[in-house]
Amino acid sequence: MSGADEGKTPVTSEELYEQYKDALKRGHVASLRGHIEEALLCYADAARIAPERSTPHASAGTALLRRKRPLDALRHYEVALAMSPRDEAALLGRAQALGALERRGEAADAYDALADMQANAGRLADAVDAARRGLEMAEGRERRRTLERLIAKLRASEPGEPGRLALERALQVLDGSAVPAPKAVPAEALAAPSAPVAGASRPAAQAPTSGSGSPAPASASTAARPEKGSESSGRTPGAAPEIRPWAMPAVPGAIPAGATVAAYLARAEAAVEAGIAGPAVDALLDLSALHARDGRIEAALDACYSALSFDPDSVALHLALAQLYAGRGWTPLADEKLRLLERLAQLDGDRVAIAAIAGVRADLD
Repeated sequence: MSGADEGKTPVTSEELYEQYKDALKRGHVASLRGHIEEALLCYADAARIAPERSTPHASAGTALLRRKRPLDALRHYEVALAMSPRDEAALLGRAQALGALERRGEAADAYDALADMQANAGRLADAVDAARRGLEMAEGRERRRTLERLIAKLRASEPGEPGRLALERALQVLDGSAVPAPKAVPAEALAAPSAPVAGASRPAAQAPTSGSGSPAPASASTAARPEKGSESSGRTPGAAPEIRPWAMPAVPGAIPAGATVAAYLARAEAAVEAGIAGPAVDALLDLSALHARDGRIEAALDACYSALSFDPDSVALHLALAQLYAGRGWTPLADEKLRLLERLAQLDGDRVAIAAIAGVRADLD
């Protein structure tokens, strides 16, 4: 042993791990800043320090894919998967890279494998999303059946908002009816409302709440709602959904002629503060109807989005949104929402909801 070697202190495993994390972090920062070559050098350094780990290779693949270099990205993803076949980031990245290279059959197979892994892990929303992407890449009878089975499982799990969004996108693909957002809707329309109702939050993934041009008056609705016997914290499982008269109410007196925004807003804020879903949704829908009647479409949308945080399954609420989209001129979005509502109602065998949806569609046609 040389004298130089005798003076060295052995590097501990903890120190090596810290070096690995530092190299990986530097790679992530460089990638976010768009410094691709620097990022790749950092990831290579991390791989040298911890040659048994797949993360540096998967991270390099992701950095390359973001820079529109799918073939280079694919090589890194395949190295990562050779080391760790269940590396989810590498599985997803490989599927995306294959899709970008127009190797659609291989991409579909990759999405199928990812969906299977996610389903086995109990992550049904992610599994539905991956299976949907696979079917988009390559149509197939078994692939379609797999997606249908996953949709059924996700529906039975009573998913939250992310799961509902995955479900809606998957149903669009099964129906072959995906509709792109209208080009007239500007990017700034995706911003959150400037003055949401106190105590309620708007789901970030909902459709846009503003658009170019002056507000158009909402169309009249003929959907009737049965009276409630008592206030409740939500819809009774298995019960027919309550359909409200909406927009410019067809039922005389539903929104009194002398109703003021201040009074309806105070009622909505009180209901939201109480935190009981039924009264909160009712009050917010009434506030939305008042705004819509007076041509304040954006304010009406904001009230509906606030209500979604209490009851994202409300048929009445989604019908209100469809009418608002139509009143705003977003016809494709309104049609898309009505189609999705119809499909879900048919799956549930909900005749009341199907009739109400048909009534609203007739008004908008």
